[in-house]
Amino acid sequence: MEEPVAESLDGSSIKPVSSLRSHFEQMANAKPTNNSAPRAVSPKPNGSLGVGTGEIVRNLTGRQESTKTFVEADFGARGRERELADAGLRPFRIGSSANVSPSPTRSIRAKPTVTIPPAVTIQAPQSPPKGRSLNISLPSASSYLSTDVPLSAASGGSSPRHFRIPSRPHTPLLEPRKSPSLPSSQPPSPPPPRRSGELKRESTFKPPPPPVNRAEKPKIGNKPISLGFRTEATTLAPMPTPNATDRSSPFNTPPSSGSSPDHEIPAPLPQRPRPKNPPDSQTLIPANQRVMFEPPPVHHSVVNRRKDQEMNSTGRTISPQVTGEQRPALPTRPQASSEIAPPRNTSQVSLMPPPPPRPSVDRTRPVINTSVAPPETQFSTPPKRVFSTPTSQLQTPPRSHGRSMTVDRTSDRTPAEFRTPLQTPIAQEPRKSLDVASSILPGSNAAEYPDSSHSNRRPPYFKQGAHEISTRYDTRIVDVCGEFVCTSGHLTRVWSLLDGELVMSLAHTEGIKVVSVMFKPMADVKDEGTRLWLGNNIGELIEVDVPSQSVVSTKSNAHTRREVIKLYRHVNEMWTLDDGGTLHVWGADNTGAPNLSNPHASFRVPKGHTFSMVVGDELWHAVGKDIRVFVPTVNGSAQFQVHARPLGQQNAGEITSGTTLASQPDKVYFGHTDGKVSIYSRSDYACLGIVNISVYKITTLAGAGGKLWAGFSTGMIYIYDTTQTPWAVEKDFRAHQDPVIKLVSDRSSYWSLDRAQVISLGQDNAVRIWDGSLQDDWIETHMRSSEAEFCEFQSVKALIMTWNAGAATPSHLRHSGDADFFRDLLQSSDLPDIMVFGFQELVDLEDKTRTAKSFFKSKKKDPHSEQEHMSHQYRDWRDYLTRSLDEYMPRNELYHLLHTSTLVGLFTCIFVRAPLRERIRSVSAAEVKRGMGGLHGNKGAIVVRFALDDSSLCFINCHLAAGQSQTKDRNNDITSILESSILPAERDHSVRQDSYIGGGDGTMILDHEICILNGDLNYRIDTMGRDTVVNAVKANNLTKLLERDQLLASKRKNPWFKLRAFQEMAITFAPTYKYDVGTDNYDTSEKKRSPAWCDRILSRGRGRISQIDYKRHEVRVSDHRPVTAQFDIVTKSISPKRRAMKWDDCQKQWLQTKEKQAYEAKLDYLSTYLGFDAAASKKLILQNQKPR
Repeated sequence: MEEPVAESLDGSSIKPVSSLRSHFEQMANAKPTNNSAPRAVSPKPNGSLGVGTGEIVRNLTGRQESTKTFVEADFGARGRERELADAGLRPFRIGSSANVSPSPTRSIRAKPTVTIPPAVTIQAPQSPPKGRSLNISLPSASSYLSTDVPLSAASGGSSPRHFRIPSRPHTPLLEPRKSPSLPSSQPPSPPPPRRSGELKRESTFKPPPPPVNRAEKPKIGNKPISLGFRTEATTLAPMPTPNATDRSSPFNTPPSSGSSPDHEIPAPLPQRPRPKNPPDSQTLIPANQRVMFEPPPVHHSVVNRRKDQEMNSTGRTISPQVTGEQRPALPTRPQASSEIAPPRNTSQVSLMPPPPPRPSVDRTRPVINTSVAPPETQFSTPPKRVFSTPTSQLQTPPRSHGRSMTVDRTSDRTPAEFRTPLQTPIAQEPRKSLDVASSILPGSNAAEYPDSSHSNRRPPYFKQGAHEISTRYDTRIVDVCGEFVCTSGHLTRVWSLLDGELVMSLAHTEGIKVVSVMFKPMADVKDEGTRLWLGNNIGELIEVDVPSQSVVSTKSNAHTRREVIKLYRHVNEMWTLDDGGTLHVWGADNTGAPNLSNPHASFRVPKGHTFSMVVGDELWHAVGKDIRVFVPTVNGSAQFQVHARPLGQQNAGEITSGTTLASQPDKVYFGHTDGKVSIYSRSDYACLGIVNISVYKITTLAGAGGKLWAGFSTGMIYIYDTTQTPWAVEKDFRAHQDPVIKLVSDRSSYWSLDRAQVISLGQDNAVRIWDGSLQDDWIETHMRSSEAEFCEFQSVKALIMTWNAGAATPSHLRHSGDADFFRDLLQSSDLPDIMVFGFQELVDLEDKTRTAKSFFKSKKKDPHSEQEHMSHQYRDWRDYLTRSLDEYMPRNELYHLLHTSTLVGLFTCIFVRAPLRERIRSVSAAEVKRGMGGLHGNKGAIVVRFALDDSSLCFINCHLAAGQSQTKDRNNDITSILESSILPAERDHSVRQDSYIGGGDGTMILDHEICILNGDLNYRIDTMGRDTVVNAVKANNLTKLLERDQLLASKRKNPWFKLRAFQEMAITFAPTYKYDVGTDNYDTSEKKRSPAWCDRILSRGRGRISQIDYKRHEVRVSDHRPVTAQFDIVTKSISPKRRAMKWDDCQKQWLQTKEKQAYEAKLDYLSTYLGFDAAASKKLILQNQKPR
């Protein structure tokens, strides 16, 4: 008895034979005695006999099949080729001649030809089966696998170990209907259980041992349809006869079998989508039909799981209780769908039609008629949901729990079955612009960065009102409307921009943080700026009244347990977006302003939001590099998504910011992490180009006064004129010490404050207010353009020499073959008015001992030795140059020594002709140390400036970091030198405007009108070996070498390289470094340094300076060759009286310009921003001007 009883466990579940056999033999060996007990069976209806499982097995011991026969029988049953294998799935019936088990176990009779009736033992009936239950154990081990628990048909409905799939309750997609062959009093037995995690049964034999991870078997998604939840029948196949042998189990039919449609889902059931189709049309129900299809309430656990699903990760029909898990998903049966689903009209929204020739995104073009397409073509390959139907039928039901509106088939995260359909026939107008591979603006060079030579560095402060507001707490969001600016976080505070006083402070509950803020549209334009909407991190929306400092209303479940990451203002509506991709549209009520009662419409957009903004009636939404354009509406009157595919350029970084310019209404600008700005057209959504403006991350963009404002992670704000090619940098200034978080251009400021204001919020938690009209810059520019009306101009000549003397002295020069160098130089110079001699390494910097002593030895202990030695060197050269001028220049031409400056090897000596000496004033000098981190002067610069008439001149003598690979260090040295405020400031405001440029006060080098920089800049030739360079020099192939010159390359590649503002005449001479001293041979020492143009002369003068020549001289006492350049400089003399007259005239012109700008800004604010028509807007402007 024991052996047959032990083998009865084989019928406890339907699973591969190899797995069952191994598993049950182990259990039989562990507990063999428990299997001998009689098993409880279901009661026999109408007096039928119950047959115990153990007895059936016992009577079949003499005719058991081999393993192969057993597997073949199992395969045949599931393939519906052998129909008797299903008999063990049904209860014992009256009149049935088959000996079947009353429990939900599989019969082990392998061949239907066996007709010998087995001996049976009649057991008392137990409990009736519950046909409306289905025993499927996925989360944990099944109770049927326990040898201690008796098997019965009733266990499926009453056993405490019965398991349900928690994420898949009964859904409307599987509405059951009663089988025509089963009376209601005799429901079928539930299917046998499987082990936890088993999703499907194999249809082919796999030898033991069984696979370890059964969840990764193929065809998991295509499990039999009968494994879904149902309430009555265990099979969808009609059963005309009660004989169990005439029916095949649905559990044994693979989804791919070519069965009849009669065995599939009944016609009244909602159809699930095809694998390659977008979601079913339930997502696009017209507004007048939404209430008929509203889903039932959803359990909170299901809601939590559903929120984690992306739009891009599913394409199935939105059903009330479907989570994102694919394990319990029903299979898709294209044949059944095509035969059972009733024919649908092409005008309905219930199924997604094919990519019709969608309405052109250029609203000026007519919509292509799609009615001529045959129905089979329209339904063959549906595109994205938003293109499926005409515009009027694309309203989305207002729900936040459904799946996303569209399926992004281009995303890597999209399942494979949803990726390809859009590649086939999409009837749409070609958009070559969406595939732009070019990263340049048409008409510009890819390497061209904005021209910064005329940039102004003066911060654009207002003359009145607050300049800065310190928030005194950590905040990252800001909004402004007229007089008030609001920041929020754990606190919400509002300040007045007129005096900087705190107007409102609102503390939030612990753990609650506001993550979005926006001033609410008001019914009366006079009330604008008095109400705020706040969105917090728990999905709550709050409306606050600013004057009373009180919370007016709250919507606690506006975005359930989601961060409200963005608030938008559109005419008289408010749009709210959470981090799950739910977009609510809050329309205006009968007062003309939105409220927090209920959203009028809801939509779904992709998760992963990085930036978004409202442009006209559209929402431009960016996720990473991809841009999608949506048209949210209150009544669903417009197509929600505009494009089948997202916009975006792969050769630009992720999108961080964006803006529009009122002067260019057809363009949309986006900032990227890699310092690029992409431009798109609003009319046809074409990418017009990409402009490189920086090597730093663009953190925010804003448009004001027709200019593009860009905030960077460095704390700098740059203002660009985008109408020029290349773009021009109008202004650059340091706005914050930390990264600029947000720039907001206040469109209401002209209306409420009669000024254009831009607000910046920095990571330093400071709010700063800027003049968006750039009034001071406008006046300065117009005064300079009119200088001919009040200035007299003169031309002066300048001779500049730079030479790394290598510690050579005048004595060395006199006793070498180069004694005539200065004589020849001076006599061929054509009597320059200004002579500047710049030396480097007048002391031996290679002498480590002497150099170290000059750095560290105290002057108090030895005030004479080393310093005296250096001073002696400088004096020798000063005296030598003075004598040379006296000897070699005409006797009637007298030159005065204007100034000398020194810095550890650097020496600058300036001479001027006698007639100029009386015209020179304000001589100043400074030094910038760059050696050893800025502590010492072995590297650095000497700066000498003076005013000649009413023009400012500045001369810089540099010695930068050495080394072939130290380009970055040299660039940093230049930046530090040019940006250091090292000179005395000019206190006279009128002199500042007339003699200095860029809004400067004279403290920085770039504040001066004329700048000439010379020195051993140490820039080398990249990516070429010494021998290659030498051979190229011998062949006079200088062009090849100049292409790899580090200085020229930095000017091309680095938009913030400070020497970009300087000009250099074309180099036509051989590299000046490094020679063997006393020879014409390039370095042959052990180091064998590669030749390079280390010695350079550059200039900057905004059209007031021109270079006459640029050449080297053959002096062999040093390893460098000296270089000279001659310049023609234009200076000016101002007539104070005529200047005053022009100043008054310029002020009047500004007032007229401002009035025009104000009128255009007010009209744009009222008509575009607030939604008034043109006539009403003009009337309001006139009414608003009367009190003034």
